[in-house]
Amino acid sequence: MKRESADSPLLVLEGIDKGFPGVQALSGVGLRLFGGEIHALMGQNGAGKSTLIKVLTGLYAPDAGRMRLSGRDIAPRSTAQAQDLGISTVYQEVNLCPNLSVAENLFIGRYPRRFGQIDWKRMRERSRALLAELELDIDVQAPLARYSLSVQQMVAIARALNISAQVLILDEPTSSLDEAAVQHLFRVMRLLRDQGMAILFVTHFLEQVYAVSDRITVMRNGRTEGEYHAAELGRLALVQRMVGPHAATRAQAPADAAPAGAPVVQAHGLARRGALHPLDLEVRRGEVLGLCGLLGSGRTETARLLFGADASDAGEVEVNGRRQRLASPRQAIAQGLAFCSEDRKVEGAVLALSVRENIILALQARQGWWRAMPMRRQRALAEDYVRRLGIKTADIDTPIGLLSGGNQQKALLARWLLTKPQLLILDEPTRGIDVRAKEEIMDEVRRLCASPDESPAAPGAGRDAEAASTRAEDRRMAVLFISSELPEVLRCSDRVMVMRERRAGGVYPRGELDERSVLEVIAGDGGARRD
Repeated sequence: MKRESADSPLLVLEGIDKGFPGVQALSGVGLRLFGGEIHALMGQNGAGKSTLIKVLTGLYAPDAGRMRLSGRDIAPRSTAQAQDLGISTVYQEVNLCPNLSVAENLFIGRYPRRFGQIDWKRMRERSRALLAELELDIDVQAPLARYSLSVQQMVAIARALNISAQVLILDEPTSSLDEAAVQHLFRVMRLLRDQGMAILFVTHFLEQVYAVSDRITVMRNGRTEGEYHAAELGRLALVQRMVGPHAATRAQAPADAAPAGAPVVQAHGLARRGALHPLDLEVRRGEVLGLCGLLGSGRTETARLLFGADASDAGEVEVNGRRQRLASPRQAIAQGLAFCSEDRKVEGAVLALSVRENIILALQARQGWWRAMPMRRQRALAEDYVRRLGIKTADIDTPIGLLSGGNQQKALLARWLLTKPQLLILDEPTRGIDVRAKEEIMDEVRRLCASPDESPAAPGAGRDAEAASTRAEDRRMAVLFISSELPEVLRCSDRVMVMRERRAGGVYPRGELDERSVLEVIAGDGGARRD
């Protein structure tokens, strides 16, 4: 551990506050970085990590607090000012210019000059020397777009070195890298650490934290939970500090719960390079399969592969026992799959459209835009689901953007229920909504699996022939329920699949897991198993 060689921190943040209308993103946050160390910043989604980085790099001005670098107060008001101070950031999405050469990207805005002209020879020589320090030998005259994401990240790090950075912030740098590229990055990080640089490493992979970090700061709910030496904080303890204390919760089956039926969807060896290791999954009629794990564990990636939103590199998917190639959401919808995305603002609600238009959107798309649904039918369907789900709106023609988050989420749920799906994938359906709306949505999830939806179908809304042949006595819906809130998963689910490090840590029947045992599996302290 390198920190012991430094007498005082290189960078200190004290009492940092940052608020936005209706949201207090940071409250009294503190952070210490020492020269010659790799410091991991950990926390769940919404913990405040990204906001803190934006304050540190000058994108946001803090409402209160103090920042000191090398013992001097600093207050960067732009990324350029932060870079001039010696603070540089490399993001998950590399923000360089792919149409320019590697050398131009390294020196953009600071081209060496000779007799008033750009000194191209000197720039190329200096570029090769910078990249050699990072164990990289590439053609610096070639366009950056020619190279892989891992090489582009190394170029971004070399650019940081070229501006004499004292503090290097790596924000989720490994999320899209394969194992070989990750190990190369780690070698470079250790090299820079040994040269005295302070590195802030933001990641959601526990194994990587312990592979490379000297110290860890944990954030939770916009506050600093604590600072720890990596060697003195076990994985289970780290996870518990990230998710916070919960009341002991254990999933219990309702007294009238019927046994699950035949599988609706089965995945065998489903995988995507850099996103998900080969995974087997089965969701049965009349059951809720819960999918839980930390941010980046592979939960959303699994949902998107099942729904055809992302292309898989390996594996196959069966629907009602027959192999299907779900290469697009349209094909998935045709097979009776539905997907409520975790990002309802970007991938869900069309905020400028009305509640009615948002509700009928998926059904209209499935039956074809050339077969416009009559307005009377649209209104009848929308009013029916507004009533059934308790959507609070002045009128079905009110723009959905004027509704609360919980009511927007209910409208999106109605959108997919209207298509009579066989499998409903719910990705973080209760994020950012009030407690009462959460309870109502979770109760509705359980009800949907208990009995088939008997509401009248719209013209042309019949399932494809495979779905129509399902036995009348078992037309129950299957639900894949994804949430970072462990009590919600344990309450709703008949079985729970625990994800960690982009792979399945095990599948457990209802009642066998409580919150502590889930955390143990996430942390790698529990044995993987299948029921």
